[in-house]
Amino acid sequence: MMKPTTVRPSEIRAFMVENPKLRARDAADAKGISEAQLVAAGVGQGATRIDAHPDKIIPAAEKLGEVMALTRVGACVHEKVGEYGEYHPGEHAAMTLTENIDLRIFPSHWVHAFAVETKSEQGPRRSLQVFDAAGDAVHKIHLRDTSNHDAWEGIVAELAVADQADTQTVEDRKPVEGPKSRHDKLDILREEWARLTDTHQFLRLCSKLKMNRLGAYRIAGAPWVRQLEPRAADAMLQAVRDAGIEVMIFVGNRGCIQIHTGPIHTLKPMGPWQNIMDPGFNLHLRLDKVAEVWAVEKPTQRGLAVSIEAFDAEGGLVFQVFGVGKEGRDSRPEWGRIVDTLPTLAEVPA
Repeated sequence: MMKPTTVRPSEIRAFMVENPKLRARDAADAKGISEAQLVAAGVGQGATRIDAHPDKIIPAAEKLGEVMALTRVGACVHEKVGEYGEYHPGEHAAMTLTENIDLRIFPSHWVHAFAVETKSEQGPRRSLQVFDAAGDAVHKIHLRDTSNHDAWEGIVAELAVADQADTQTVEDRKPVEGPKSRHDKLDILREEWARLTDTHQFLRLCSKLKMNRLGAYRIAGAPWVRQLEPRAADAMLQAVRDAGIEVMIFVGNRGCIQIHTGPIHTLKPMGPWQNIMDPGFNLHLRLDKVAEVWAVEKPTQRGLAVSIEAFDAEGGLVFQVFGVGKEGRDSRPEWGRIVDTLPTLAEVPA
């Protein structure tokens, strides 16, 4: 079902003037609208509708130099500073891969997009913001002081679309798919799991067996999975910081997965949030939203891929963390020892 904006754009703009420090997502929630509808209210007053396809946005982002890339889910925000480049387009999946900006992109969910410019005491704040059909944020590109601001106006003019309405129609948000298990397929799951040669084969296996990731984890059992206490998510981050090893941290929604590869240096808890605050990489994790944590092993041609994976109460994936296995800087043995020390859940619910 398509849903029009339920609040007048003028009312949205007035609300934002009255609450200038409120984050866009929180402001949208406060008004009972989607974030895309909130941003659309600013069209003509700092916001411009632009072509949402990654084939247009990512090459434009490459012209901006150093920026901050942001991808999030409800319980986790992943922020990386770097330059876009090495874009590989694809009808169903695309990617961009530089030393610091590492994305997996799913173009069908890049539906609405805006170039946004707001005034501040430090000068203009500029960003390219992409949303899905429900108006939820998929990916954002924030310019920094070091970005190529001279390219901004040209990029906006190049990407602008004819429709510059300040209202936004969105679709109903699709609910998160809860865990799907098939106990009658358990033997096949275990047998074929043991024959995996690449981690990407796992979701295809789940699909073939009419399961999903969390549903498979809940029934697979040893040696492939071990359910951990929810506090293991924070314990893992602290252990990685203390060990000084490199890991890969994945956070993704339906339209974009963003990856950090490297160590963790600085953790700063604040209320329910645990925050990685490193130069070039920030992660903001709502620990109270982490409902399940699993230690997972999958066979590959290069040995076992060991991950820690966190899920929210609805069964949505919050993050995945793997040990780095790149030649010359293999952190997997130390990572495996960290995973082995994380607390197992005492009682696994039925």
